[in-house]
Amino acid sequence: MQTELSTTLGVEHAVFGFTPFPAVAAAITRAGGFGVLGAVRYTAPDDLARDLDWMQQHTEGLPYGLDVVMPAKKVEGVSESDVEAMIPEGHRRYAAEILAKHHVPPLAAGEASGWRITGWMEEVARNQLDVAFDYPIALLANALGSPPPDVIARAHDHGVRVAALAGSPRHARHHKAAGIDIVVAQGYEAGGHTGEIATMVLTPEVVAAVDPLPVLAAGGIGTGEQIAAGLALGAQGVWLGSLWLTTEEAELHSRRLTAKLLAAGPGDTVRSRALTGKPARQLRTEWTDAWDDPSGPGTLPMPLQGLLVAEANSRIQRHEVEPLLGTPVGQIVGRMNSERSVQAVFDDLTRGFERAIDRINRIAGRA
Repeated sequence: MQTELSTTLGVEHAVFGFTPFPAVAAAITRAGGFGVLGAVRYTAPDDLARDLDWMQQHTEGLPYGLDVVMPAKKVEGVSESDVEAMIPEGHRRYAAEILAKHHVPPLAAGEASGWRITGWMEEVARNQLDVAFDYPIALLANALGSPPPDVIARAHDHGVRVAALAGSPRHARHHKAAGIDIVVAQGYEAGGHTGEIATMVLTPEVVAAVDPLPVLAAGGIGTGEQIAAGLALGAQGVWLGSLWLTTEEAELHSRRLTAKLLAAGPGDTVRSRALTGKPARQLRTEWTDAWDDPSGPGTLPMPLQGLLVAEANSRIQRHEVEPLLGTPVGQIVGRMNSERSVQAVFDDLTRGFERAIDRINRIAGRA
């Protein structure tokens, strides 16, 4: 599964694996792919440095990257407390009512509420970059589109390629104009924040829009045959995220959540604003249903919704309240029906890719 891009980056397979778990990212790289560690949950620079140190020790000198979340436009002087003060009291009551209905216990005294809005704030992302550029990362990806121009320039000064996700050809053209090196065409089927266009339609549109920049196909890809389809559409690689959630190296810390993922089908996800305020594909739960219910107050815009629900999500996960328990995941969840090592996933991807290429070669030979 080699392309011009994978050869340039020095990886065996043109498979870019996004994950919040260092052990998964390192295993992807060791398996011949390109592991990309998600940084949004690191609110303390020392924690990110610790895990990048670990990545260095477990990637055997092979390339890996980092994914941050930061807006293209700088917002000055806005603190977390400023954002929190904007949350209406009615929305706080509604969240509390959902938790009470399902008898969700509070966190223990002194127990941190886990991930909050800080991971989405530009100041935090810039602190993450101060750490990241001390390491030999080969790629910086931004989940909110093109990062600010000075960040792109700083990455290039360090010899680091920059990637950005796009949900439409218009977004992709903006990335090209901003100086992005790689565009990730993320289709409607993907987990997390997505646009309205399906991967099969989006990928060739983005390839044409940003030529000659390399494009990675993302969304609804979890087999070698689907990788072959993405490359046939003009992509130079694929960007996979959901597929790694049920690997043995993943650190979900919830057997019930893992069981829900393994049992879910492609129709058990929903694009909801319940998590962050922007449409994000995730497991459908009674929590997403409550926030999408027209009789409720509705969700708040990003970043207010993410801050509003942070403690609630921590309580749901800590106590594994099954009706409310969910996670961002794409429609490929229907193929995630067993726990396997990252290497076993790669072996399966390789076999599927070879089957697809053999099939196409047989068809072409009969033409």
